[in-house]
Amino acid sequence: MPLQSPESSVDVLIIGAGPAGLMCANALAVAGGIEVKIIYQRPSKISVGHADGLHPRTIEVLQSYGLAERMLREGSRMYMCSFYNPSHTGGIEFTTRVPDVTVATARFPFKIGLHQGAIEDAFLDSMAQHNLKVDRPVKPLAIELSQDQEQLHSLSSYPIKVTLARLGGATDVEKLEVVHAKYVVGADGAHSWVRKAFGITMDGDQTNYVWGVVDMVPDTDFPDIRHRAAIHSTNGSLMIIPRENEKVRLYVQLSGEDFVDPGTGRVSKSKSSPEKILEVARKTLHPFHISPLSDVEWWTIYMIGQRVASKFSVEDRVFIAGDACHTHSPKAGQGMNASMNDTHNLAWKITQVLKGWANPSILRTYESERRKYAQDLIDFDKRYAALFSGKPRTSADQDGISHEEFFKAYKTASGFTSGMGIHYGPSVIVNAKHQCFAENLVVGQRMIPQIFVRATDARPVEIQDLLPADTRFKILIFLGSANEESRMTEINALANELSSPTIFLQRCSMDGQPSAPMFDLITIVAGKKENFNYLNIPPVFRPHWSKVLLDDTDVTGKVGGDGYKRFGISTESVTFVIVRPDGYVGMVAPVAALQDVQEYFASFLLPRHYSSGV
Repeated sequence: MPLQSPESSVDVLIIGAGPAGLMCANALAVAGGIEVKIIYQRPSKISVGHADGLHPRTIEVLQSYGLAERMLREGSRMYMCSFYNPSHTGGIEFTTRVPDVTVATARFPFKIGLHQGAIEDAFLDSMAQHNLKVDRPVKPLAIELSQDQEQLHSLSSYPIKVTLARLGGATDVEKLEVVHAKYVVGADGAHSWVRKAFGITMDGDQTNYVWGVVDMVPDTDFPDIRHRAAIHSTNGSLMIIPRENEKVRLYVQLSGEDFVDPGTGRVSKSKSSPEKILEVARKTLHPFHISPLSDVEWWTIYMIGQRVASKFSVEDRVFIAGDACHTHSPKAGQGMNASMNDTHNLAWKITQVLKGWANPSILRTYESERRKYAQDLIDFDKRYAALFSGKPRTSADQDGISHEEFFKAYKTASGFTSGMGIHYGPSVIVNAKHQCFAENLVVGQRMIPQIFVRATDARPVEIQDLLPADTRFKILIFLGSANEESRMTEINALANELSSPTIFLQRCSMDGQPSAPMFDLITIVAGKKENFNYLNIPPVFRPHWSKVLLDDTDVTGKVGGDGYKRFGISTESVTFVIVRPDGYVGMVAPVAALQDVQEYFASFLLPRHYSSGV
């Protein structure tokens, strides 16, 4: 009797262990109670090269998983960006130097230069703490998605069958494994096997821009080598990214005909070398010199392609993320950042469905939110890459791109390139009906940072640090001032209403315990640390002593305060701010619209607790 390949069942199978796959795996592992398997064809993790930086919003996201401190410690921070342009005497000359991040609400007003392997290591270490590791070297051979509608709609079914091959297995039986999964996430790169298996097309164009990349410790007299630098010369363009351990990365514009195989139209690494790339870089940087102090650590060449997948999901059971569904130039540093934010958006939705908290329809918002972002990213990248790769304007060539034109595009795009301008449109989890009650907390955008002080011990706390990526919705209740008797009457009445068994806090909680596990409730009062007694507010607003905050400065008077004013929230009434598990504002509402908050949650959450007679 022939031996059978082993079979197993998992909640989520992740194919690919780059940044998108690891972000997804870590988020699911941290959520707990979910069976996850992550495979990768590479026999070992990467140690050099590939992607090279983190943007401010991505740092915030990593902070929500408790991983940012490591990146902040290990990486090189880019606070400024320098611009160089052709000089009238030949070569290049300094033009200006400006902040690299110009978004006023930036918590981290810089970018981080750090190689992809170090970022992946942080995920791998976190996953290990939750008993999850990458299964490698393993590749997928076949995938079947059931067409049975009953199976597709059943939360207990495993409608996806994936055949895996363990590379290097001694026998055929040892090589093959069959995995039955509820969900599959294809985070397997630009040449995604998962995408191709389902016939999903990549729509867009291949440009004729060819660039070389070199990682090295430089010997140079270029004065801005530790700033991010954008350099335009008559020989082409160059970008410098300062990295960890005194390294830098050079992005060097190359001549296409010298590095492209005419037969295939693709770049050919055999036609290049780090020496050839550095030779071009030296001409572009003239009159400054640059050379590696030791061996080049890593290098590659690429041709810019700008494409978006025709769809990001199949039957809300199979999803693709990262480079599997969008490719673009690395000039704005969006590749790894966009990829990780794809699965940051997806993981909490899968978790809530698997735990029986949310209706599976919530999964449709992954494609509607992230594909729209990817399309916007490609549109931006086409303009930005063309400006970066175009010929600069000189006295001899007035048709070239002027510094003013490029600089205007750079400043305009700051919200986009920093990741802080992402704005998700209306959906079941984004409701902007009452936007005017918190004018500066844009529904669909991230919750902006603000320092408050804890009512119990006057400790200053960053509101973002109270919004961890723990799959729960955060209910921020801005009570306003609590001094006048009339206000306390209103607050007490609201407390009674929130304690009703028909309210969302009760209907969508376990065992009738407010704020657990589906919600975390945080109360913010317009009060002073010197005289506010947090026990004066009803218990429903203080589920834990650490969850009552004051809109006041810290004891030094240097940080905090004016949060209500900054957010555009009145201190004369109660305002609800609903923050999604991924840190984006899902809804704001005045106390008079509590029913709208109720309907917001009822549209996608599944009731878990009902009082008798309800």
